[in-house]
Amino acid sequence: MSTASSIFDTPRRIKLGIWGLGRGLHLSGPCEALNFDVVAGLDFNPTMRADFTRRFPKALVTDDLEAFLGSECEAVLLASFLPNHADDAIRCLEAGKHVLSEVTAFMTIADAVRLVEAVERTGLVYQMAENYPYSAANMWLARKWREGLFGDFMYGEYEYVHEVLSLAFTHINGEPITPGHRVHSWRSWLNFHYYNTHSLGPIMQITRTRPEVVTSLPGTVSLPGYVIRNAEGMGGVSPSLIRMSNGGLVRNLMGATTNDSHIQRLWGTRGSAEQVEGRLLLRLGGYGSAPKCEVKPSLDSLGEMASKTGHGGGDFWVLYYFARQILEGAPGPFDVYTSADCTIAGIQAYRSQTQGGVPLPVPDLRDPAQRDAYRTDTFRQHAYDAEAGLFGMADPPPPAGRFTTAMRDLIAATNAVCAYRHWSQVAADMADEALLARLKADAEAAEPALAAAKHEAERLIAAFPATDAARILREVLERSDPGP
Repeated sequence: MSTASSIFDTPRRIKLGIWGLGRGLHLSGPCEALNFDVVAGLDFNPTMRADFTRRFPKALVTDDLEAFLGSECEAVLLASFLPNHADDAIRCLEAGKHVLSEVTAFMTIADAVRLVEAVERTGLVYQMAENYPYSAANMWLARKWREGLFGDFMYGEYEYVHEVLSLAFTHINGEPITPGHRVHSWRSWLNFHYYNTHSLGPIMQITRTRPEVVTSLPGTVSLPGYVIRNAEGMGGVSPSLIRMSNGGLVRNLMGATTNDSHIQRLWGTRGSAEQVEGRLLLRLGGYGSAPKCEVKPSLDSLGEMASKTGHGGGDFWVLYYFARQILEGAPGPFDVYTSADCTIAGIQAYRSQTQGGVPLPVPDLRDPAQRDAYRTDTFRQHAYDAEAGLFGMADPPPPAGRFTTAMRDLIAATNAVCAYRHWSQVAADMADEALLARLKADAEAAEPALAAAKHEAERLIAAFPATDAARILREVLERSDPGP
């Protein structure tokens, strides 16, 4: 390290291309400080390309993959559609580009084998941009765990419970999917087990253990409005139980519920830690009723810089480790093997769920023999037909094109109205009396939009009564109905 104004002790700059200008552009904030010069951007969405050009006016921006890969970039921040990550990463590696891939790394274990061997064959840097281990609290816990403060890992519960219904019908920037009779190509149906790294990743990094066996039971109760209603979809909870390499156990919880939650708890043989509502609480002393107290991790200069970026500083650190390995050769925490460990645990959890909860191994792809055993394993969740599924045809007549706009507006307005309606039922017992007044103002402001969205929804239902689109609209309309 050199001065605070220069994070790495080298003048070398890394020419970076960004593939996927929604999440990719959001992640790019710390690039300049981390020796990255953004020289190219790739996306099919013209609005996102325009946003990129405003941010990086001198960079190439294109919707043509060959032009992007033929550009001067030497590294790629890969934020393309999740089911394509393995193929897209391999394409970049074979074009001579280092890769920082958004989560998760692949959709099948066969893809994992191909990806691992592409990284080994090319000798290029591959890392996965799992950012949740790098909150100040999680990084502090990792340091203290290595120092032995908590002893041997016994059990952990980490959660990434995040209700994202609107993202089934909009891009990440809030624009409705176009054409409007389609849903998002993967955010509309992907089971949460395939998005397991924000909860499992921190435990792996803190305890330095890897998953070895995983089991998951199917839950069959879902929230309204999702395109797939059964346990194979994404409208409910997706917990798994994992045995780690030291014999400790992890409950890894993802899903969509009526309570977004990121509670994190760890138990060791000498102490325990829990994170709830932004507070880090420890119980130290090695016995169940030992003293319990909040700690507030201090930040060094890099930590202070990181804290000003997205996801609690995590967006800074994933770019930092990627740049560091390119510039200095120091491996990052989520290399291709650790990325495979974490991603495969989700794939096997989903497979276990479809088989009624049978325990399944998480193969270690560092071992060539285990790779060979899974080289042709193409098991994966079946994708919903995003183009034709809603209306049973690829090009339905009007007013089908209004579906995604109607859903976006209906969800937002219904959320505002329901929040006030439901809290009104417990108004006498609320600790924050001012909250109800704020919710009432939001609900009243949303009423015109709700009326318009209801009208649009009823038109669509009448025109296409026996379709998935009509069923989804009915479910959300039922939420907006006061009922008994």
